[in-house]
Amino acid sequence: MISIYHNPRCSKSREGLAILENEKANFQVIKYMDQLLSVAELKEIIGLLKIKPIELVRTHESIWKENFKNLELSDDDIISAMAKHPQLIERPIVINGNKAVIGRPPQKIVEVL
Repeated sequence: MISIYHNPRCSKSREGLAILENEKANFQVIKYMDQLLSVAELKEIIGLLKIKPIELVRTHESIWKENFKNLELSDDDIISAMAKHPQLIERPIVINGNKAVIGRPPQKIVEVL
């Protein structure tokens, strides 16, 4: 089943959800702001995305700028920051089996359907 890691307050995330609905895909919505992701879950997602942890961070968020921006952080430090502050996670993320994509722009979601 397809999973979308979704933040309803984000317009790009809402656009991504609409794409899945328009494609009539069978999917589940994971509201990661309500159901916090564990470090292990984030590591799994990052592995599926085939990216470095920093590539999943919304570096323009004030939490990042105020607390992490100029620090020397390991990958584990970055993942822990995202687990503690889920608003730092880029969105939406769509996973279909062993394929995953960050829906920025949302049209990229079609690549994993």
